[in-house]
Amino acid sequence: MDLVFDVGNTETVIGWFQDSELRGHWRVSTDSRRTADEYGLILVQLLSASGVGSSPVRAATIGSVVPAMTTVLRDACRRYLAVSAIDVNARTPLPITLDVDEPLTVGADRIVNTLAAQRMFGTDTVVVDLGTATTFDCITRDGVFIGGVISPGVKTAASSLTDRTAKLPRVELVPPQRVIGRRTDACIQSGIFYGAVDAIDGTVTRIREEWGSDNLLVVATGGLAELIGPHCRTVQRIEPYLTLYGLEFAREHLAGVEP
Repeated sequence: MDLVFDVGNTETVIGWFQDSELRGHWRVSTDSRRTADEYGLILVQLLSASGVGSSPVRAATIGSVVPAMTTVLRDACRRYLAVSAIDVNARTPLPITLDVDEPLTVGADRIVNTLAAQRMFGTDTVVVDLGTATTFDCITRDGVFIGGVISPGVKTAASSLTDRTAKLPRVELVPPQRVIGRRTDACIQSGIFYGAVDAIDGTVTRIREEWGSDNLLVVATGGLAELIGPHCRTVQRIEPYLTLYGLEFAREHLAGVEP
């Protein structure tokens, strides 16, 4: 069994693989104030509750945009699972190219999204990752990351709206029944949801025009992919756990395993 950790600013997604297949996944809060012991116990409990606690963990791979969390998770894996976790970052020797002005600043999530897109799709791809931030990763068919777009995430924008206004209530992020709201909460829901949808479609349209690729695939991933993606006209495929697969592909490559 192989574990992978996709550490985002808000949540950490943990996946476990067997024979290169994703067999399970969990979400926990990203909190660098927690100790290695706390995360170690969380891991043990998750594995036990899922019925896989008896299977030995062979490897662990971390992709993190929160540096403090990397050390904590590595210590937790070493102490509680008896494995040395691999940290995937811009210096990791992977079969992709970061063709941007400052390659060492590219986040681990965008790196493994590039690797996953090249392995899984083999065509020019825009990966729309819907998390704390919404990122648009532009990846060529040959696995070259040529840049992209970073914008506020859907929940980040929604929190900013309600936190900065005295009378606007927090609302659940769900597809509204209609665009024109007749109550304040319905108006907010519509604005947040369709604002996100149209922002994605508009940004992808601009990327498509600028890139000029003939066979551009648009893939949505991340925690909100299954909620937002189906409503976007430009999104052609939804792969909510693309980043987890990218981390497993990275582990396989570094271990010398043939695809």
